[in-house]
Amino acid sequence: MQLMKVDPRALKDNPDNTRQSKSTPQADALLLATIKAVGVIQPPVIFAEAGGNGYVIEAGHRRTRMAIAADIEEIDVIVVEAANDSGAMRSMIENIAREPLNPVDQWRGIERLVALGWTEEAIAIALALPVRQIRKLRLLANVLPAMLDHMAKGDMPNEQQLRTISAASLDEQKEVWKAHKPKKGDTASWWAIANGLIKTLMFARDASFGDDLRQAYGIEWAEDLFGPADEDNRFTTNVEAFLGAQQEWMSSNLPKKGTIVDVNNWGQPQLPPKAERVYGKPCKGDCTAMYLDREGKVQSAHFRMPEARQAKGKGDPTALGGEDGNEAIGVAAKARPDVTRNGLDMIGDFRTDALHEALARAPIGDDTLMAMLVLAFAGQNVSVDSGSEASGYLYGSRRFARHAVRLIGENGRLQFDLDTLRVVARLTLIDALSARTNRSDSGVVVRIAGDAVGADAYLPNMGTEEFLACLSRPALEASCGGTSVVPRPRVRDTRAALVEHLKEERFVHPAALFASDDAELAEWLAKNMEHGSENDDAPADGPIGGNAADTGLEELDEADADTTTEDPASAYGIAAE
Repeated sequence: MQLMKVDPRALKDNPDNTRQSKSTPQADALLLATIKAVGVIQPPVIFAEAGGNGYVIEAGHRRTRMAIAADIEEIDVIVVEAANDSGAMRSMIENIAREPLNPVDQWRGIERLVALGWTEEAIAIALALPVRQIRKLRLLANVLPAMLDHMAKGDMPNEQQLRTISAASLDEQKEVWKAHKPKKGDTASWWAIANGLIKTLMFARDASFGDDLRQAYGIEWAEDLFGPADEDNRFTTNVEAFLGAQQEWMSSNLPKKGTIVDVNNWGQPQLPPKAERVYGKPCKGDCTAMYLDREGKVQSAHFRMPEARQAKGKGDPTALGGEDGNEAIGVAAKARPDVTRNGLDMIGDFRTDALHEALARAPIGDDTLMAMLVLAFAGQNVSVDSGSEASGYLYGSRRFARHAVRLIGENGRLQFDLDTLRVVARLTLIDALSARTNRSDSGVVVRIAGDAVGADAYLPNMGTEEFLACLSRPALEASCGGTSVVPRPRVRDTRAALVEHLKEERFVHPAALFASDDAELAEWLAKNMEHGSENDDAPADGPIGGNAADTGLEELDEADADTTTEDPASAYGIAAE
């Protein structure tokens, strides 16, 4: 390295200069005035021309040009040895350190360094950038040159538009640029250009199929360098092959009682007619519907089919249409409720799962357990037949018998410890109590029971798109209270913002809480007190008010003492299975 004086007119421009974008006239005028006043303060850097006697500028092209414009005959320069890449890397680093490069110059400069033999890893180390960023900038350098020239003037698309443009082939870019090329002095319509090049991307992270199906369908992955670095950003634009592989995977992995269904216009699965979707934990007899969502991901939904019901006859006065079945029934238009029927179905599933979870895990006193057993068998979904001569069968006995056998000893008598009794009591309550909005609904008692064991704490996060879509606008906006979400003009925008806000939180809609409605509870209490008052006329010494001797319990004990070892099943006329 040496300092010498040269005529600026004898210096040659470096074809590998990183800064290719022209400076503004105002910046050139300012630099010219400075050089005229004080001269060239920082000497340009030059190196000897390979195969010639001249010198090539490595850094300081503008200073040299402005010195010539100022009619300066000689300037100080620093002479360095020529680099293997003609100073391309030193030029880039010097320009970046002095003033941020135009993005297009940076993209082109990195691509030029690769052409000169630099590896992506070496460029990343020299520029203190991640290798992924170098690959991303190289991708942008391969945008149509005409587009890059326009971007270098300062008219840049946003990152999403750049992502779309760079993913297209040069031929596709050329066609779209030809159709949307701006007039001189105008800005480009980048949204229209990107819209003309947009393609559907199917990501590897959404694929359920493995490498065998990928190869069979000829799917090749490319990397989306604009995606988050901590995600699998491999994608393919071969949508048909991707969906075909997903469909074949679903067919090969279909569970028992499973079916593949389509989706509707809202992206929801089209379940079989009359199917009831299960939003909580599926039961053993429930079916599974597998489908592909709008992003091509395999999703599943559980549903159950209703039990066959006997159709009501034509003359049934309770049948639709009245006694003759021809009477038209007018239905008055009603305002949409705060929560739709679908939302109530979801709440019923959520409540049932939460109650069962609480019954299995929450602390419950023995006295509470016994009281809840009374409540459970008072539920409207419980139907018990004693096996009388009129019926000749026991309805629903198998469900509860599987728990009762745990309380029977080898001698056929009740034999258990207190821990076993507690477990059996919890399991019995789980089978008996339900808040689902179908024939299994226990009614008011399930809410009293859930409130007693704190089942509210086991309710899931309901701040999901699926549930919030069941709320009316007033109910949805009311759900924004206590959050930073401000209601939007459009309901779906409000819902999307609320879903995003509640993603990491737990939201429970007030309608899902177990605390019973006062009016509903009062009506239930009044109704059942009236039924209980039918026995008020019983004599004071009868079964309710009398003592043990008056109730006939002593006679029952004596009868039990004389009972033979006859099979209990045959005693009730039940045939052995």
